[in-house]
Amino acid sequence: MVLGVVVGKRTEENAQQLVYELYERTDGRFLNLISSDEHSAYATAIAEVYAQPEVVAPGQPASERLPEDLVYATVHKVRENNRVVKVETRLVFGTLLNLMAALVWSVLAFVNTVFIERSHGTDRLRNSRKVRKSYRFSKDWGVHEAMTYFTLYSSNYCNSVRTLRVEIAPKKYQQRSPAMAAALTDHVWSLEEWLLFPSNGRYKIPPFSRN
Repeated sequence: MVLGVVVGKRTEENAQQLVYELYERTDGRFLNLISSDEHSAYATAIAEVYAQPEVVAPGQPASERLPEDLVYATVHKVRENNRVVKVETRLVFGTLLNLMAALVWSVLAFVNTVFIERSHGTDRLRNSRKVRKSYRFSKDWGVHEAMTYFTLYSSNYCNSVRTLRVEIAPKKYQQRSPAMAAALTDHVWSLEEWLLFPSNGRYKIPPFSRN
């Protein structure tokens, strides 16, 4: 699981909310590998959200610790003359043995942030408010947030991705959207179908709280 999709500034509060939403959306299930860039707030948030009560002797103060099998690694980019020349992996939580075991089952077999970076690229491509050096900026935060969710969520269902297509016959392919690749639907949705799909009453994850 790669961290990085959050609407807002890169603050400790937003990082905490992002990790909390990840925990809630996965029903608190164990994740054997979490990766991100080197934003330090992620490590603090993971330590707080995923901490579990530790068994202590009677009379001893209660304490918490991370699950032994939880692994969190970051991607460190080495730059020279403002260009990335090397990418290194840095293990934050967990053991090297557990990290290697987790990578056996991962898609690319190495720690990376490629999928979230692709998502950010799609966001900038489809949302002119995110284009660098542009006058098409948002003047209202609510509208900016709404457009961010609109472009990202609709692209998952309504945008076929070439690298996700499946060859069903020689030089004949079935086009697939990210939602199809994740087995959430069986066809590429039209924008009209996506906009008209009932969404009222859906559960919204509340803000993070330790109480």
